Amino acid sequence: MGKVVLVTGVARTLGGRFVRRIIRDPEVDRVIGVDAVTPEHHLGGADFVRADIRQPTIAKVLAQYDVDTVVHMDVTGTPLGAGGRAVVKETNVIGTMQLLGACQKCPGIKRLVVKSSTSVYGSAPRDPAVFTETTPPKSLPSGGFAKDAVEVEGYVRGFARRRPDVAVCVLRFANILGPCADSPLADYFSLPVMPTVFGYDPRLQFVHEDDVIDVLRLAAHEPRRATLNSGTFNIAGDGVLLLSQCSRRLGRPTVPLLLPAVTWVGSALRTVGMTDFSPEQIRLLTHGRVVSTVQMRETLGFTPSYTTAETFADFARSRGPGLLPPEALAATVDRIAASPLVTRRTAASRPTVAGRGTHTTQSTQSAE
Repeated sequence: MGKVVLVTGVARTLGGRFVRRIIRDPEVDRVIGVDAVTPEHHLGGADFVRADIRQPTIAKVLAQYDVDTVVHMDVTGTPLGAGGRAVVKETNVIGTMQLLGACQKCPGIKRLVVKSSTSVYGSAPRDPAVFTETTPPKSLPSGGFAKDAVEVEGYVRGFARRRPDVAVCVLRFANILGPCADSPLADYFSLPVMPTVFGYDPRLQFVHEDDVIDVLRLAAHEPRRATLNSGTFNIAGDGVLLLSQCSRRLGRPTVPLLLPAVTWVGSALRTVGMTDFSPEQIRLLTHGRVVSTVQMRETLGFTPSYTTAETFADFARSRGPGLLPPEALAATVDRIAASPLVTRRTAASRPTVAGRGTHTTQSTQSAE
């Protein structure tokens, strides 16, 4: 018999896409999609069970369908339907605890794949230039989705110790973008004018939603070599983009603000529901974050189809033109960067790069 795969979070677009993809694999006999909300999209022949992973009933689902592989995708930073931050945190943390407790009692479970995030590293001024999977964060995230992801990974490590017979794979995704992206960062990039932190031009990494599906599928199957059964892996496209490059490619102007003003603007945007401009996102847009993907390639054996720049380009096409033509915006920035006044200021400011957030006058010389 083939695999019986249970996937959480299938009411979301990404979860639905993964279910429709993995059910076509010849090694898979049956796919069970679980969510507290009935999905609006079809699941390609998979069985849907409406169940809240925060409740103990998830154990009955695992036993009823003889599940041997669990792909936990219901770890996210945005609410689905009614509910705010409190509901998201409960689903992320309490839901993961209940799911892992159910898996621990289910002897048939052989493989667990968990969708995590590179946000577990945080964003701080003294961060290393590149995070590896074993690099400890300089400062642990103090709240929001990043803190949820840290707690989730802690519970997963505990489960792995209690069930050493289960292959556990944790995938730390960089910011996910693409035509169907639904995240606070995607909402931020969709603003007509993007507020930025004055004096900083952070380095950012992205992973395409198509690559997310592909690597989850790879992790859900038996690896080619026994040594690949378990592990934690950073997942991101090659290369980095500066925030200023992102705004130019979108054709959306930026408004540099002092950090207190950015915090105030973020609160206002959350209040009107335009985007969840959380403190953790402000830190990301101040200091940035870059991770190493050596283990993804050499150990997991996965190579993304999209680079960071290609991922962002596909996302930008899906959002349509901004207020300004990208070519005109880029030419204007280049003219400003070439002016004698900016050139002198740039030379004077080069030693003032703070951690991993690059001074804005320096970044204007970055080539598109």
